[in-house]
Amino acid sequence: MSIDDYFIDNLPTLDLHGEIRQSARVLVKEFINDNYVLRNKKIVIIHGVGTGALRKEVNDILKSDKKVASFKLVGCNTGCTLVYLK
Repeated sequence: MSIDDYFIDNLPTLDLHGEIRQSARVLVKEFINDNYVLRNKKIVIIHGVGTGALRKEVNDILKSDKKVASFKLVGCNTGCTLVYLK
């Protein structure tokens, strides 16, 4: 576990609990764009564990977005992704 994992409470966060994949896609893209404009370098997306459908959708978006430098699951919490923006 890295030091980043301990301070995610202070980062901009998007909570996707209760969202369907289509609305989650729009919300994630807007969240990335807004934080990129604000020059935030780290953001958190909470997708939950569930069936893994939202996590897969979020990962697909993050892989294809040129504003995303990298991303990873947060420590032991597989329901949360830490995103590093360019």
